[in-house]
Amino acid sequence: MSASEPIRDTEAYRDSIATVDEAGKRVWIYPKKPKGPYTNARTYLSWVLLAFLFGMPFIKVNGDPILLFNILERKFILFGITFMPQDFHLFVLAMLTFIIFIVLFTVVWGRLFCGWVCPQTIFMEMVFRKIEYAIEGDANAQRRLDKAPWTTDKIIKKVGKQTIFFVIAVLVANTFLAYIIGIDQVISIATEPLSQHWTGFITMLLFSGAFYFVFSYLREQVCVTICPYGRLQGVMLDQNSIVVAYDFVRGEPRGKLQKSKKAKTDNNPLTKIQGQVSTATAEPSAAHAANGNPAEEMKAKLGDCIDCTLCVQVCPTGIDIRDGTQLECVNCTACMDACDEVMEKINRPKGLIRYDSYNGIAEGRKKLFTPRVIAYTVVLAILIIVNIVLLTSRTDVETLLLRTPGVLPQQVDETHVSNLYNYQVINKTSEELPIEFRLAEGLEAHGSIQLIGQPPAAQAGKVAEGALFIILEKGALQGHKTEVLIEVYSNGEVIDEVRTNFMAPGR
Repeated sequence: MSASEPIRDTEAYRDSIATVDEAGKRVWIYPKKPKGPYTNARTYLSWVLLAFLFGMPFIKVNGDPILLFNILERKFILFGITFMPQDFHLFVLAMLTFIIFIVLFTVVWGRLFCGWVCPQTIFMEMVFRKIEYAIEGDANAQRRLDKAPWTTDKIIKKVGKQTIFFVIAVLVANTFLAYIIGIDQVISIATEPLSQHWTGFITMLLFSGAFYFVFSYLREQVCVTICPYGRLQGVMLDQNSIVVAYDFVRGEPRGKLQKSKKAKTDNNPLTKIQGQVSTATAEPSAAHAANGNPAEEMKAKLGDCIDCTLCVQVCPTGIDIRDGTQLECVNCTACMDACDEVMEKINRPKGLIRYDSYNGIAEGRKKLFTPRVIAYTVVLAILIIVNIVLLTSRTDVETLLLRTPGVLPQQVDETHVSNLYNYQVINKTSEELPIEFRLAEGLEAHGSIQLIGQPPAAQAGKVAEGALFIILEKGALQGHKTEVLIEVYSNGEVIDEVRTNFMAPGR
């Protein structure tokens, strides 16, 4: 390249997104209906995940939902295990572990979560988009319908589609609300008189409106401009991350495949492949790199990409994957299915667009366990072990036993001393628990516990409070302050232990 020749900007596509034009207006995306083994696999997985999502609120353990995230009452249930506000440290540690897992997963596998598991993608591509295809047809039919005048047929299709969208949005909103307040409460709001549940009804309406707006209008904009995970992808990926990638080594220089006379007599399937020529390239061609002469470039051997642009037409975010990894890509594999279908028709190997890393394509090597991946893995493993230890050591009951402030130790008789304590017993289970306090073995023969009032019973998910005296023999005391162990029983079984200090009278 001569000094006077301007440097070409090969990444100008990064200056804007496909869903917004130069004037800043929304460009509506009409993705072509994808088909192929990857789309089928995602469809089957979506059925399983949707069944899980809509079915979990109805599954109960001991009368409580198996999953509940009641932020308002600070009550969380994970697979039958109730977490109270006192377990907040476990929640923080679990969220930290989850974040590290997401970072590690993204570093290794890119945005695989977005394309296969993310609720936004599943609902948009596997529910709402499929309904749209069924009512309005494929991409070209949708374009024609939107440009056509308002006829009876258009009104029926548009109103029918939006009505179905809103009904599904209501169903989705009620399901998500069931994870917050419980399915019984949601059913009550839906079936009982409106006057009894104004707040719940308005909340349900707002949820429904939000979901309807997201899936009927915002759509891919959630992934492109709103989702923080998509924006952070750029700082988490490296050249060894596995992403949906175009093999520019094999595909470039791209160009239309010329049909020879033999190809015509053989009924070459290329006659069925149509698409407009795209001028964007992921990597400059070898001929261009050499001298930039268009005539010489035409003579150069073409790569496997025939520039059919089907990979662009099926993309739900409107990008050209051949330009390289972009923040708009949600790894939905639609372009992989479209490209594999074309490669099969022209008798060339599949996988021109595939799951691979930049180094895997450019250098033919795959290296997953980089120093960064190893570091994240070690940290994640440590956090998982800590989570397991804390969860296994977690008790169903948490007891707080503190000396009553301002009350001095009292001498009961010549040989015994008493201290007054306040207690709180936090019941984390879904059953009522009768509570009994006993001195631990070793002290039981030298003292006793005397409750003030009736024996406590901790209601399910509630806190039982009260006061008690601990009475010990003077001979069992070890100086001014003696540590004592109290065992908490329920139905004859030890459910918790708590340590406290027993003070001797001053001299």
